[in-house]
Amino acid sequence: MDKHPLREVMQGWTRVPAPRFVGGNRVELLQGGDTLFPRMCQAIAAAQREVWLATYIFHDDAAAQTVAAALVQAAARGVAVHVVVDGFGSIATMPRVRAMFVGSQVRLEVFRPLDRWYSWLQPGQLRRLHQKLCVCDETLAFVGGINIIDDRHDMNHGWSDAPRLDFAVAVTGPLAQSVHVTARAMWARSHLWRGWRDEVRGIARSQRPVKEAMTLLRELRGNPEPLAADDHSPMRAAFLVRDNVRQRRSIERRFVEAIRQSRDRVDIAVPYFYPGRGFRTALRKAAKRGVRVRLLLQGKIDYRIAALAARVLYAEMRSTGIRIYEYTPAFLHAKVAIVDADWATVGSSNIDPLSLLLNLEANVVVRDADFAKSLTQCFDEALAVSTEVLETPTRDGPRGWMQRLVIAWAANLYLRIAGITGRY
Repeated sequence: MDKHPLREVMQGWTRVPAPRFVGGNRVELLQGGDTLFPRMCQAIAAAQREVWLATYIFHDDAAAQTVAAALVQAAARGVAVHVVVDGFGSIATMPRVRAMFVGSQVRLEVFRPLDRWYSWLQPGQLRRLHQKLCVCDETLAFVGGINIIDDRHDMNHGWSDAPRLDFAVAVTGPLAQSVHVTARAMWARSHLWRGWRDEVRGIARSQRPVKEAMTLLRELRGNPEPLAADDHSPMRAAFLVRDNVRQRRSIERRFVEAIRQSRDRVDIAVPYFYPGRGFRTALRKAAKRGVRVRLLLQGKIDYRIAALAARVLYAEMRSTGIRIYEYTPAFLHAKVAIVDADWATVGSSNIDPLSLLLNLEANVVVRDADFAKSLTQCFDEALAVSTEVLETPTRDGPRGWMQRLVIAWAANLYLRIAGITGRY
């Protein structure tokens, strides 16, 4: 008897490789879309077989149009090009994004689309695709926090002179295979859901999305995990995926594990900071045993509730010697961290309930001193133009505790609505 399609898709999705370090990689740090997009377009132009791209936001400004043009041109010369965008992150530009690919051979899918009012009522709509992935021919991958939008363009605040602070990495070697599997799974998952939805509505299409997606997911489930010839050779790196099936806390656990083992320093740059109890405890204990802990958070605010959530924790963090800085030259969008001399991560995951418990995220962790040194240099340069927090911005006493209670209550309510139970 054939397996139920739902069981098939779940098995295909959980086939995404579990995080583990493999050697033989080359990981290059890229700062900002001005650096990433030309490299990505060059890789897309050189692709011979396939390109897979997954992103939260795909805008329609000049930078995004350049990437879209590269994808269309690759598809026109016979490369299999697959793109998946998040239905909420790209909701403002979805019609224009579709228009950029209409008439081309680019296979565009939308993750959890919100094209009808009742879409908002469907289960799981709070769990979004927040990954930013691109992989060409299974050999070169890009992973990070950079959406397909100009660095100087903000969806809510318009244009600015200074580019937002953001990072990605270019990966070649065995780890690119893991990125390839994940990007394919995300596209297939969205393709399958669209097929089911079309069948329910009685919409006839020339292709059979359900059958096609099922075939792809079976291939993913049957492929062996990528292995390096020497797992201890440079550069050793791991690809971390946070999903809602088998790897619910994979990114959070790697963060906490590194912090607990830290000896000299912990540097974290992230725009949205509202970690759970275990994460905060690890940071405080590290600071108490003499580890230098520095947090670089947003000073130019994009979402006030997110900024307030971070600031209600300032007193707790600073009480154990943790130093906090706010980045004010531009919007902070970087999600990076360095622990000691040879542990560093770049990716899409914030340190808040949405990223750690709800959204689909992807980070690369690199165990390499030279890479950590490069990221540290960028971190220190950003710190030099930031403002250190020397006073707690929220009041002490009953009002301060009330603010903390309200934020904690709101966060837990949001998680309960999303179907997350248990302590955060």
